[in-house]
Amino acid sequence: MKLVQIAGWLGSGKTTLIIALSRALSLKGSRVAILVNEVGAIPVDGKVIQEYGLTVKDIGGGCICCQVAGNLMKTLQLLSEGPKPEIVIIEPTGIAVPSSIRATILSWGRKQDVSMGPTIVLFDTTREEKLLTYESLKRLVSTQLKDADIIALSKVDMASAEAIARAGESVRLINPGARIVHLSTTRGDGFESLVQATEKITVQV
Repeated sequence: MKLVQIAGWLGSGKTTLIIALSRALSLKGSRVAILVNEVGAIPVDGKVIQEYGLTVKDIGGGCICCQVAGNLMKTLQLLSEGPKPEIVIIEPTGIAVPSSIRATILSWGRKQDVSMGPTIVLFDTTREEKLLTYESLKRLVSTQLKDADIIALSKVDMASAEAIARAGESVRLINPGARIVHLSTTRGDGFESLVQATEKITVQV
C-alpha cells in the first residue's frame, strides 16, 4: 500500500487534483482510496469526492498531524485489512505540515506493508504575493513547500506568464531540491506527470 500526500494552502486546488488523479489511476487499474481531513464540522471536500464513487474515509476534528493522529492510523489499518487499496491519497487540511503527517504514518507503517509515495504540495500561482508576504502565513506555506518532493504550481491557466515565473522563482528559493510541475487540472497541464509520479515514485525515508 503506497501512501501519497497532496498538501497545500486552502484553495490551492487539492480536491480538484485528487478527484482527477484518483479517477485516472482507477481507470488504469489501480485500487485507490482517499483520506480527507477537513477543518470544521462539515467536511465538504469529502462529500464532493464521495459523489464520484471513490473510496473515502473522512477524518474530522482538526489537523490529522496532531489532534486525530490516532484516527489516521486506525483508518489506515482498517483500509489495509479491508479494501486493501494499492494507493492511498491523503488530503490533509490546508494548515497541516506534511512532515508531521509523514512521521505519524511511519510510526504505524514500519510494522505494515507500506511504502511512501511522493509528497505533492500545491502552490497557487494566482496568490503568490499574498501567500509569501504575510509573515505568519509565509511561515506555514514555506514549511509545507520545504516538505515537498514535488511542487505543483497550480492554476497556471489563470495566471500570467510573469506570475508563474515569479512563483517558480519563489518556491525554488524555498525548496531547491523539489521537482516543479506547472499544473492546470482544467487544461491538463502537468497532470500526466503527477499520475506517473504517484504510480512510480517511492520515497526513501
